Amino acid sequence: MTPLLTSTGPQHTRILGLGHYRPANVVTNHDLIARGVDTDDEWIRTRVGIAERRWADDGETVVDMAEAAGSKALAASGLGPSDVDLVIVATCTMPTPVPAAAPEVAARLGIDAPGAFDVNTGCSGFVYALNTASAVIRAGQAGTALVIASERFSGWLDLADRSTCIILGDGAGAAVVGGSDTPAMGPVVWGSDGAQVETVVIDEHSRYFRQEGQAVYRWATGTMAPIALEACRRAGIEPRELAAFVPHQANLRIIDAIAKRLGLTDTVVARDIVTSGNTSAATIPLALSRMVEAGEVPSGAPVLLLGFGSGLAYAGQVVLTP
Repeated sequence: MTPLLTSTGPQHTRILGLGHYRPANVVTNHDLIARGVDTDDEWIRTRVGIAERRWADDGETVVDMAEAAGSKALAASGLGPSDVDLVIVATCTMPTPVPAAAPEVAARLGIDAPGAFDVNTGCSGFVYALNTASAVIRAGQAGTALVIASERFSGWLDLADRSTCIILGDGAGAAVVGGSDTPAMGPVVWGSDGAQVETVVIDEHSRYFRQEGQAVYRWATGTMAPIALEACRRAGIEPRELAAFVPHQANLRIIDAIAKRLGLTDTVVARDIVTSGNTSAATIPLALSRMVEAGEVPSGAPVLLLGFGSGLAYAGQVVLTP
């Protein structure tokens, strides 16, 4: 029997460029109050740390935002559409299960006939998609991948539920991933706690986002610091050597609690949630792209990414900035 041929790719991968997009429509805490939400600015800031979030306009879609972030990431990488042969979109807010966002995003960006699919692990989706792209490239199945996380949660909110509608926002972040001569993406530490899947859901009847906030808070603050430390250990990095910590922007209290447990007193910690809200899968690439663009993190610096949320699925990884 003739053996099948296989393929191999580069030993290492790296992020070549980042991009992000936030809708122009700013929704402050006072705007929510004006819309009839039973809350106040101090209550929101104290509980979740959010001052404002962005909501997409009525005609603005998950695909629109993904296209904008992806285009920016391509420009930052110095590559063009013809260089990309894989597109992955992490999202859980497409209006229908079919079609996926990735093929349409690829077509809009002029990427000809790439592999294209969506990933849905909720808030950890970007790190899952990033590592899927890395593995595919290292296996020789693709040369360059465009990984995008795009979410439009404003279409799934119950304004009568002040515990959830105050949190969520819309936006997108993207990364171009390619081969590397040297290590630039550490091993991923991922997993899930499926026994708690009911803590974060889209209700099948109302189609509204629902969350057991206290349960998620206890789980995240108690579970995620060891995952983050393990990601650092596998990458051969001490937490004190990190240039930045970019966790999922779920809640400012969660972010600060994890950072404290990691001892990150001198490390830049992403707190994009203050002005972007919780954009689920998009929070990590959106925050990282904005930090790099603002010069808060230098090129080639080690950054710890930590996604966690619905599922309850999580993924931590150290990467070098482009």
